[in-house]
Amino acid sequence: STLDRSSAASDVYKRQSQPQSGELFRPRLDEQLNMKHPLVRLATLINWAEIERTFATSFTSGRGRPALPPRLIAGLLYLQHTFDASDEAVVNTWVENPYWQFFCGETYLQTELPIDPSSLTRWRKRIGEAGVETLLAASIDAARRGGVIHKASVQQVIVDTTVMPKAIAHPTDSRLLDKSRQHLVKAAEDNGLKLRQNYNRVAPRLAAQIGRYAHAKQFKRMKKAVRTLRTRVGRVHREVQRQLHLLPEVAKAKVQDLLQRTGRILTQRTKDKNKLYALHAPEVECISKGKARTPYEFGVKVSIATTLKEGLVVGMRSMPGNPYDGHTLAETLEQVGILTGTDKPPTTAIVDKGYRGVKVEGVRILMSGQKRGITRTLKAMIKRRSAIEPAIGHMKMDGRLARNPLKGALGDALHAVMCGAGHNLRLILAALRLLRARFGLSMQAVIAALLAAPGDHRPVCC
Repeated sequence: STLDRSSAASDVYKRQSQPQSGELFRPRLDEQLNMKHPLVRLATLINWAEIERTFATSFTSGRGRPALPPRLIAGLLYLQHTFDASDEAVVNTWVENPYWQFFCGETYLQTELPIDPSSLTRWRKRIGEAGVETLLAASIDAARRGGVIHKASVQQVIVDTTVMPKAIAHPTDSRLLDKSRQHLVKAAEDNGLKLRQNYNRVAPRLAAQIGRYAHAKQFKRMKKAVRTLRTRVGRVHREVQRQLHLLPEVAKAKVQDLLQRTGRILTQRTKDKNKLYALHAPEVECISKGKARTPYEFGVKVSIATTLKEGLVVGMRSMPGNPYDGHTLAETLEQVGILTGTDKPPTTAIVDKGYRGVKVEGVRILMSGQKRGITRTLKAMIKRRSAIEPAIGHMKMDGRLARNPLKGALGDALHAVMCGAGHNLRLILAALRLLRARFGLSMQAVIAALLAAPGDHRPVCC
């Protein structure tokens, strides 16, 4: 047996001493991938150095392991909004797709997750609204370098507003009341408060019965059941409020905020303004759109500015408070000037009739339906105002504008800007595919034409 063990050990040593061809070197990604792929060409157009310079303050690490590369986070956010992927999906697909890895700056193929999906939430908060506006500005610059837009294209823009719905359930009185009761009961249990009644059996049955009455159009019975449910929730609310002084200071602030939101739900009525539509998202607003299919949408108003001819997003910002469209125009045009690098608002803005009566100094405002002082050229520009509508539709269907999963007013601001950046990257990718299919240019010819004269923004084919 000793002889057998020694011979087996010698065999293992021989196998280990022999060189393994797969371990002698690691092939680079640029040696394995098709360098004519649109994502590869798009990576060469984006000014990653400017993004890294802007993100440098957010990506410092004084102790522990080094901070993640800024290009990795920026690339993941770009890919997420370009291909409509969740935090989990974009990280998991990154491992499976070598082109995504190359786009994010990797040199060699990676087989492990780059980050935990929950880390994207913390990175979004860290870079803030200024960081995502840098990403949008970089996408505009990439479109200019790729010949998708001309340098003068940003002087004529179309401006419109839409609603970015929040990821909440449709608000009904019964659902909001029962959710409030559930959160109050859980908060009481977590902090050791004793409730005489929690209605864990009665309240869900009442909420279900209210839905049945509404479906059967038995509205008198439905309203009576809603009153009963409101009474039960009010009892739990008052009992928790009476015992609030027993809680420590840290827990008291959290429970007090929950009590305040529940109190709003208990007292609000149909005709009230500034109602609470989601217990976890008090910033949600009810915005009337006047459409037969969706008369009301629950979210936040977003102002969008696109170039007149190409439809590239050059300005995008959330507008909390549901302001009048005309009051958002000056702020939107100011953002366009900052993001495009001109530091001046565009010379011409084409809007719809929702912007009546607004004036911005130094900007010619053309409105749909306008007749006085309109030449043939201006009439053609006004006629093209509706081109922004399909751009909004694509951002909602192909992008992530149709549902915002991020929390709070900051989440609204970040998500809106990144939806605009994702739309721009989709336009650039489509242009790169068309360019390759139509002209059959080699990769070297495309890159040479794009980078030879950075000041000349004519299309590559010219």
